[in-house]
Amino acid sequence: MFSAARRALENGVAGRVFPAAVIEVGTPTQVLWSAAFGRLTFDEDAQPAGDDTIFDLASLTKVLATTPLVMQQVEHGVIGLDDLVASHIGEWRSADRAAVTVRDLLSHCSGLPAHRPYYESIAGQAEFERAICAEALEYPPRTAAIYSDLGFMLLGFMLADGADLPQRMATLLSQMNVVDPLQYHPPPQWLPRLAPTTRDPWRGRLLIGEVEDQNAAALGGCAGHAGLFGTAGAVGACARHVLQVLDGRTGAFTRDTLTTFIARRADIPGSSRALGWDAMLPTSSCGTRMSPQAFGHTGFTGTSLWIDPEKGVYVVLLTNRVYPDREDRGIQEVRRAVHDAVMRALE
Repeated sequence: MFSAARRALENGVAGRVFPAAVIEVGTPTQVLWSAAFGRLTFDEDAQPAGDDTIFDLASLTKVLATTPLVMQQVEHGVIGLDDLVASHIGEWRSADRAAVTVRDLLSHCSGLPAHRPYYESIAGQAEFERAICAEALEYPPRTAAIYSDLGFMLLGFMLADGADLPQRMATLLSQMNVVDPLQYHPPPQWLPRLAPTTRDPWRGRLLIGEVEDQNAAALGGCAGHAGLFGTAGAVGACARHVLQVLDGRTGAFTRDTLTTFIARRADIPGSSRALGWDAMLPTSSCGTRMSPQAFGHTGFTGTSLWIDPEKGVYVVLLTNRVYPDREDRGIQEVRRAVHDAVMRALE
């Protein structure tokens, strides 16, 4: 049924876009297809990828951890979407950013830049918070959207001190009935199943079980923008939970809250961003065949999750495309080809 998607992933391995890939396709109630491709590295004797291979999920952390945790805090009245950032982050003071809200951080329209290499000179939450709040804005808030790790770092700081995030994540996963590995700080027993990511010049070694994102590493490996590790099965379980909530079942958050978060902001010029999530465009990594209601996210290490509520399907694609280095060898083309092939097969 999914032969074209299988060929696209086999071609990705053969073309050295990534050494390993695992895909899962499912509905609100079941897994339709799960398959693994390649080996954990390009070495001929490397361990084959399997359904139990654990990947650095990179920015999928934003939608699997930070966004649902913010959703719960909104429901509990601890955080309001239209709260001023300054009401939660004391260092957020200057006049140019006074009107920025939590909603703006979630939809990447706060004016903050996409990235800064803070890890080169600072470490820890307090120093990162000061640095981000002192950062010059690149545009007036809400006049554009620039995808920003910095905004999600602040959201992570609002949720909890870094030491508390793993426990909050564990509680969330139990509420979502996720039993496959999905957590910050991979334990030593996961090592044989971990897909290596990249040879990092900053740390001077190949990263296996250490977060690839350097700012997240300087924050202790646990942050609002990156840090989660997990299997395709775990990400798929999260996707099924989301689809079930949209179908009206009781979950870790309500249908009304979820509907608010997956709706694209119409008031931001040129933006495809919802709250935490990205919305489907013809140029998206999900290809051209998902419905306009689809929402998803990607991760720098080669991960992605797309959910189409109209068609009742999700697609998880995890790879370690940053092995052995961060050069892009065509991951976007593979992503689009795979998603289009999956949706054609389902049609």
